Amino acid sequence: MGKPKTDTFLTLSIKVEPRSSKSGIVGPYGNALKVKLTSPPIEGKANKELIEVLAKGFRIAKKDVEIVSGQSSKNKIVKLNGV
Repeated sequence: MGKPKTDTFLTLSIKVEPRSSKSGIVGPYGNALKVKLTSPPIEGKANKELIEVLAKGFRIAKKDVEIVSGQSSKNKIVKLNGV
């Protein structure tokens, strides 16, 4: 048996720093969570990496990470399902 399905979710404000030397969740940044990414903000590459970093950090599937707003901004709202 796997993990029970839940309808719980968490909504986070994210501050993204693309083109960093290392990827990872940095920590609080004002009212947001700062995440560094190695990918450039071109053709959705940084957004794709953000989903991967958050999924790994929160131990959820990539399909459970959704960028709600800020697809073309460094400031994003992200929904994490099943957290």
